[in-house]
Amino acid sequence: MKIAVEGCCHGELDKIYETIQFLEKKENTKVELLLCCGDFQAVRNEGDMKCMAVPVKYRQMQTFYKYYSGEKKAPILTIFIGGNHEASNYLQELPYGGWVAPNIYYMGYAGVVKYRGVRIGGISGIFKSHDYRKGHFERLPYGKDTVRSAYHVRSIEVFKLKQLKEPMDIFLSHDWPRSIYHYGNKKQLLKKKDFFRQEVEDNTLGSPAASELLLHIQPSYWFSAHLHVKFAAFMQHQTNVDGEIPKATKFLALDKCLPRREFLQIVDVEHDSAKSECLEYDLEWLSVLKATKDLLNITPNTWNMPENNGLHSRWDFSASEETKREVVSDLGHDLKIPCNFSMTTACYDPNNPQYKRVATHIVNPQTTEFCARLGLVDLNAKICQNEEENFDIAEDNEADSIGSAEDPGEYSTDTSVLSTSVNPDEITLEDDDDQEDEGMEDKLGEPSPEYTPDLSINLSKIRVLPDSMAVSSDDATDSTNDELDRSESSQTEGEGKPSNRPLKRISDENGSGGVKIKRRNQAIYQAKDDEDE
Repeated sequence: MKIAVEGCCHGELDKIYETIQFLEKKENTKVELLLCCGDFQAVRNEGDMKCMAVPVKYRQMQTFYKYYSGEKKAPILTIFIGGNHEASNYLQELPYGGWVAPNIYYMGYAGVVKYRGVRIGGISGIFKSHDYRKGHFERLPYGKDTVRSAYHVRSIEVFKLKQLKEPMDIFLSHDWPRSIYHYGNKKQLLKKKDFFRQEVEDNTLGSPAASELLLHIQPSYWFSAHLHVKFAAFMQHQTNVDGEIPKATKFLALDKCLPRREFLQIVDVEHDSAKSECLEYDLEWLSVLKATKDLLNITPNTWNMPENNGLHSRWDFSASEETKREVVSDLGHDLKIPCNFSMTTACYDPNNPQYKRVATHIVNPQTTEFCARLGLVDLNAKICQNEEENFDIAEDNEADSIGSAEDPGEYSTDTSVLSTSVNPDEITLEDDDDQEDEGMEDKLGEPSPEYTPDLSINLSKIRVLPDSMAVSSDDATDSTNDELDRSESSQTEGEGKPSNRPLKRISDENGSGGVKIKRRNQAIYQAKDDEDE
């Protein structure tokens, strides 16, 4: 099964689908699924745009509203996670995931689904230690702090994902797992993004929460975005079981959707042809959601997840056979995700723009139905209910943890070693868009200097990536992909200026780089030098 993987989408759905259709025609193939690794920007109207954490000059309607209104329909099934530039008010309507438009599915704060037997997991947002142990408390209207904290990863989502035990085929995150760069070609990465050097050397680039999930879940593939560069890595996991073949993860990060950028990759993944072409719930994941339904925090107070330290009566919330049977019964023995999308607010009308439109709190019927069937709590509706009951949930609340005072937080909040590196390819929102690097404990650890990824291992059962994703070690020559180096610099020469240069497209699974198409519409592909997330 051909799967297209996209880096940062930035609302450019028309361009992304056009690129896929071009590659399908060129290679005489068919892509069945599109995975987007964040910054999707599901903006329905002017109110949504004001809920997106970007400077005013970057607020653009883009093309998602056409798919929301029904003017267009996604030509292939599209699954995405949230990043750090999203219409957070819309995604907040779907904390457990759901359809944001026909044939376009959001995975929620965290989630797992199945498509044709391929198990796909993901976590939305980026890591920031000061919000990590808080609840999902943000509500409209967002303030200057909550418009950012709304997309920060929370420990409860990581805790839920760590209850999973069954094998994972694909996992999506927006920011990279910390330390993953030690398992790929660091020389080539730093040649393209030299401003990452200090963080790479200090091992502070990336998310410690994501690296923890990488060690626990050990998926066959892990796809990310956020840093606006294509980078591949190969990580061989360790096993403590004698005779067990260790798992391996093939990591790929992709760029943003702009001309001459490596933003799309076609991957060939084994699937179960006997399975229907419908998106399905994952039974183990739903069982974990049901088991953890009482672990609820919709306040900015910090809390600690249960663990086996003598302070908690229960710390294992993994799926039991009994819970699985309950879930199957709740769903009427049908794990198919219903196509129950419905519009919950007015759509942007280019002929009658409403610049004064303000987003309002909305309870999405998809979430209401999902929670009713499984006996879960709609976090978004709960926040609204608390408002009506006059609960005072202050944004700047710095109350002590509601957990035990002797139970320390999982990650340090020391900010004394914050990185000073600046990504010139990134939209800056003061201090919030720099990659988190607050002196966290190293979760993966750096391999020894002589470490060389073993790409000869037989991974036929773990999925085989296309040749274009093969990774060389740090000692490999830098000439493996000269064309990639020329196209991937953080400041692409002449980017966005009217030009007759053809548009470079990403290589397909056969590694046939340098695919080019001419600009059929100059206005569509024109981009400014400072256009970022």
